[in-house]
Amino acid sequence: MVNESQLVEVIKQAKESDKDRKFKQSVEMIMVFKDVDVKKGFAINETVQLPKKTTKPASVCIMASGDMGIKAKNAKADMVMDENELTKLSADKKKSKKLINKYDFFLADTKLMPTVGKKLGQLLGPRGKMPTPVPFNAPIESFLERFRSSVKIRAKGSLSMSCRIGEEDMDDADLAANASAVATAIEKTLPNGSKNIEKIMFKTTMGKAVKVEQVKK
Repeated sequence: MVNESQLVEVIKQAKESDKDRKFKQSVEMIMVFKDVDVKKGFAINETVQLPKKTTKPASVCIMASGDMGIKAKNAKADMVMDENELTKLSADKKKSKKLINKYDFFLADTKLMPTVGKKLGQLLGPRGKMPTPVPFNAPIESFLERFRSSVKIRAKGSLSMSCRIGEEDMDDADLAANASAVATAIEKTLPNGSKNIEKIMFKTTMGKAVKVEQVKK
């Protein structure tokens, strides 16, 4: 696999190749695969914690009540839903879809998981957003911090994936560290590791993709 110095150079090129915009752009990583059969169930559904914090953390909704719900609110989760709110939401499919699309990750008290599965499982499952169970008395603050610095990577029926590794105002080395973490995690899910990686590219939100020239076979 490529080393971080290579990644730094390509990320720098991707950022410099685009003109200044009136908004802060994300930096995206694209991986294209080869020699895997998408018709035989090849799929990627990974959550990768990035080693370097991004300026725009992932949004997290926590489904919990009681003591865990209070702790989640104190930890400033982006959204906290108790069982009653969850039941009300499930009665409105349009609102349910809107909420599911709004948040990157969902966490839920283990006691609520059966209810979540019954009420929203059909919507959360296909989107790869079924909540991560949080045991009673678990440090919800630690869970929240971990997922805020993570990215969800999905690929199904496709030979490519893309994800945000940070923003353009981040240091190139930090972006490269995040990219390396993603590449390492994805490589482990592939049948033949790095041999299944055709190419890696980087781009800003509105910019053109710049390819990493050398991928070790």
